[in-house]
Amino acid sequence: MLWETLRESLQDTLPESEFVLWIKPLVCQRHDDQVLELAGPDRFFCTWVRDRYLDLINRKLSELSEVPCPRLTLTVASHSVPLIENHKSGQLRLPGVHDHANRLRSLHPGYTFDEFMVGQSNVLARSACHAIAQGDRTFGNCLFINSTTGLGKSHLTQAVVHSVLRNAPSTMLHYLTAQQFSAEMVNGIRAKTMDQFSSKFIHNCDLLLVEDVHTLVGKNKTQEELNMILDYLIKSGKRVILTAGVAPSGLEGIDEDFKSRMTSGLVTNIEPPEYSTRINIIRHKAGIHGLQLNDDLVDQLAQNLNGDIRKIESALIGLKAKSTLLNTPPDRAMIQDLLRGLVGTPDRLNGEAIMNFISTQFRVSVEDLKSRSRKRSIAFPRQVAMYMTRKHTDKSLADIGGLYNRDHSTVLHAIRTITRDMSRNTSVLEQIELLDRKLRNK
Repeated sequence: MLWETLRESLQDTLPESEFVLWIKPLVCQRHDDQVLELAGPDRFFCTWVRDRYLDLINRKLSELSEVPCPRLTLTVASHSVPLIENHKSGQLRLPGVHDHANRLRSLHPGYTFDEFMVGQSNVLARSACHAIAQGDRTFGNCLFINSTTGLGKSHLTQAVVHSVLRNAPSTMLHYLTAQQFSAEMVNGIRAKTMDQFSSKFIHNCDLLLVEDVHTLVGKNKTQEELNMILDYLIKSGKRVILTAGVAPSGLEGIDEDFKSRMTSGLVTNIEPPEYSTRINIIRHKAGIHGLQLNDDLVDQLAQNLNGDIRKIESALIGLKAKSTLLNTPPDRAMIQDLLRGLVGTPDRLNGEAIMNFISTQFRVSVEDLKSRSRKRSIAFPRQVAMYMTRKHTDKSLADIGGLYNRDHSTVLHAIRTITRDMSRNTSVLEQIELLDRKLRNK
């Protein structure tokens, strides 16, 4: 059969891990002179295969066909073996893992380490997750990651799972949300099967990943059960990764002993990506969406899309759609119009917006601006930020000082310094005027 021959050819071409995860689950639903129809288990899987492997499959198909080769199509299977296999428990796991392996949440095919953009804001979290996935104890065996939504917690935890399934598929691994853990525990109580429930996590677990533990606020029984499981796993040297939407200090309504247990290893947070990381994310995702963006357009997006990485994804999808609809390449006006609808246009500038703006313009972090550093590369942008905040807002000197961990006299000195330098140095004057125009046009 053509598909079997084609699949063998792909197996010889691709790394075994890629073939097992992305090619082996494909099934042939139709084959005639006109069409070779392959089916994948779900739309995310099909999108991933289409973007990453369809050209290779077509090339191999052309090499194998002595007559004009059939047209290759890729659809979602209706009755094929699913990528995510259902179990009676209602939890999920990927194929290619033996039956004794663990049940998992559904995985996004793009949430891998290779697809994760590393920057100062997330390098420690990424490094720790990669080490744990490899069984490296450099960062310990227990990791707690916290961040606001859309910054990559789920991407990293799923990257760990993808890595483990590829490199050590026999690992007994459980990946679920705190809410799923709670719901399963309630079912165990009702069915009087709590011994089996606890045993699954205690005796049949090499790696436990639990997301969104902040949702356990007020669920005392669930906290108690998970605390007991964590105690056993951590003391036994098993690997544990926990994530939350808030820092440990913000976990109000969580038992102190449970909180202490969760944070007994490395605790790290993921900050919003800095300018350079946003640049890399935009370029990478633009390539995925087939968008040709010059450096000026990438800069325009990076300066305006702060915080949630999902905003970047949404902006690029919208830009692709608008560019396709108008049949014109993206330009500044198109991006500005899109950004206006996505992030809005504030009625007035505020101190935080000016701080972020200066941070991106001078390629320094907000933390640097707030720091005690007196290096010229940091002190000058800080003085410019204070000057522009005084000019464009009604904040008092004391209020501005509070933004930068300074007193009012430091702000006054900064304003006088910038004003003096503008009168004496043409390049400083031109630089401030350029920044001023950019700020007012944001």
